[in-house]
Amino acid sequence: MKQRFLPVLNLIGCLALTGLVVTQWRRERSLDGALADLKSQLAAQIHQADEDAKRRTAFERDIAVLKESLEATQKAAESAARELESKQREITALQAENTAAREQIAAWETAVKQRDERIREMEDQLTKTRAKLDEAVARLKEAAAR
Repeated sequence: MKQRFLPVLNLIGCLALTGLVVTQWRRERSLDGALADLKSQLAAQIHQADEDAKRRTAFERDIAVLKESLEATQKAAESAARELESKQREITALQAENTAAREQIAAWETAVKQRDERIREMEDQLTKTRAKLDEAVARLKEAAAR
């Protein structure tokens, strides 16, 4: 009986070991599948992280360009505002000069009109004086002829 007991026990041990090996093999195969899935997920995550980093870098670059553009636009707007203010002051000064020039022209026109009127009056007086002088010369000629 002892002789039959050992081969049966050996058979049971072999079957138990075979079952244990198959169980471990299945578990390892399952773990290998899970490991492969995790590796592919890790690779996908790394790829996604790289893509996100590239996009972030591009966005940061775009933001820097936009900031520079905004600063340049603000400086240009400030410069334009200063230039506009300067032009407004210049326009105001030119309008004042124009008004003063118009007033001066009006004063000169009045002075020219007065001068022309005095010239006409003097011309009239000169004509009258010439007529008197011509009359006096004619009388002198008459008196000398007598």
